[in-house]
Amino acid sequence: MSSSTPRPDPPYRTIVAEIRARITTGDLRPGDRAPSIRQIAQRWGVAVATATRVTATLRAEGLVETRVGSGTVVSARRPAASRPAISSAPRPSGLSDQALNRNDVIRSAIRIADTEGLDAVSMRRLAAELGVGPMSLYRHVESKDELLTHMADMAFGELELPEPGPDGWRAKLELIARRQWQLCQRHLWLPEVISFTRPLLAPNTMAQTEWTLRALDGLGLPMTTRMHEALTLHALVLALARSMAEEAEAEQDSGMTLDHWRIALRTRAHDLLASGQFPLLATIPEPSTLNELFEYGLARHLDGFAALHSHGSVSGT
Repeated sequence: MSSSTPRPDPPYRTIVAEIRARITTGDLRPGDRAPSIRQIAQRWGVAVATATRVTATLRAEGLVETRVGSGTVVSARRPAASRPAISSAPRPSGLSDQALNRNDVIRSAIRIADTEGLDAVSMRRLAAELGVGPMSLYRHVESKDELLTHMADMAFGELELPEPGPDGWRAKLELIARRQWQLCQRHLWLPEVISFTRPLLAPNTMAQTEWTLRALDGLGLPMTTRMHEALTLHALVLALARSMAEEAEAEQDSGMTLDHWRIALRTRAHDLLASGQFPLLATIPEPSTLNELFEYGLARHLDGFAALHSHGSVSGT
């Protein structure tokens, strides 16, 4: 009779045990940032899917929770150290496979992306969140790409645009740009799923472009020019929104706010500016915020659009 050799625990269980030990011994206290999915993947050299499973297991055990703007933190209501680990199988949520619908799936995916980032969104992670089997999700979305399209479309559905809107093309373009900027602040992942070469064919996203095209009615512009303006305005919003998302990710991964980062580099910045090599930069009291850059970029873009067509029927009112 041959003896069997016990199989080693899968990597995710080993990582869970290490993080669990740090929490139960008080090394990580309630409210502290737990290692992010990206940090887990980098530190332990595992795939993002494995790191995502680690976070899902810790959440199922009640050891960590997600908070908007903070990411994954140690739960204030964490169980005692003697509590047995909960199985990583999907937990019941009161929502049966039959009761589940597409909107439930999409809303849950958006909630995960808002709190943990887009990398955390997977069919397995989503199934665990909903308490259903992963395969049941494919009755509602065929693939992750389709899920991302629906997520973006539902997010853009939050943006209400008045009909017909304020008077004048400029006021209308300012309105939609600012509301899209606010939308990207609520959903930092949104710019990552938008493509200008392979646009999302979804009702709410297309309605945004349609509204912008109508804002330029009566200017005597060819439809190609109107479309170029709609896309360029949208690109201006998304470009700065990506920087906003990158800063939020950097803060979550490093645990250092932008203000703290600037303080840490203050000595080096002072030495460089005091060297005399950058006399103009040395006169700037404080760096611009992303909101300030957005407002400046929007104003200058619309100034340029008005000037471009000043000899035609376009005006700034």
